[in-house]
Amino acid sequence: MSNQMIERQNDLHADCSQCFGLCCVALPFAKSADFAMDKDGGTPCVNLREDYLCGIHSQLRDKGFKGCTVYECFGAGQKVSQITYAGTSWRGDSEVTEQMFKVFPIMQQLHEMLSYLDEALRREETKAIHAQLKEAYQETKVYTLLSPEAVLKLDIPTLRAGISKWLSMAGELVGNTRANKQRTKYKTIDFIGAKLKNKNFQGANLRGILFLAADLRGADMRAAELLGADLRDADLSGADLTEAIFLTQAQVNAAKGDQETKLPTGLNKPGHWV
Repeated sequence: MSNQMIERQNDLHADCSQCFGLCCVALPFAKSADFAMDKDGGTPCVNLREDYLCGIHSQLRDKGFKGCTVYECFGAGQKVSQITYAGTSWRGDSEVTEQMFKVFPIMQQLHEMLSYLDEALRREETKAIHAQLKEAYQETKVYTLLSPEAVLKLDIPTLRAGISKWLSMAGELVGNTRANKQRTKYKTIDFIGAKLKNKNFQGANLRGILFLAADLRGADMRAAELLGADLRDADLSGADLTEAIFLTQAQVNAAKGDQETKLPTGLNKPGHWV
């Protein structure tokens, strides 16, 4: 693996030790099954320590903060903290606090796009469009290095639309190659609570599909595209997600599974899986 590729991957994973706890402060959440309390955006979570780390990180699910375990900033936290604001914390300079909290969610979206582009570039099946993927990656990376003022002016919907075209093509190349046929694209996006045990989704386009609390035990999801698929409380016990594309650790953390579940290289089985 090239040094450039390793550098990209390291940049696109959260490093809380280099962040000012931005997700614990900038983002709001409401009391629910995912959060034990209400919190306004811009207000520090009661669990945030002085060193910007979470005081109950190893107990988040047990303490009622499951939502925190399924959030991923894709490295945007340390980018904003150490690069965009050059190590100036929201605690140290009140003049930049409000601006920083607005920049962070935009940077998160940029880094998410970079993460998907990076994954697409690492797939052998997408070689035909590597040049276009690399160009999109480099352009997006430039946006992450802009000044705070310039970041706030970015047209994120337009940027996402342009990149989505290449991600869709990458997903199609992977799906068609691995499925050895024209891949399936489902007309419905609602599989909430559906009984899909042992369902064959190999190479399928599952982008954005709602699998909330669905029974996916033993499902064949090899090389399926899962960009934006909602897997909260879906049961992936025994399912095979080998070589699935655009599946994130946050999506995996939101699901249920067991030791028989097969995940793509680079993703880990969460501690709450049996």
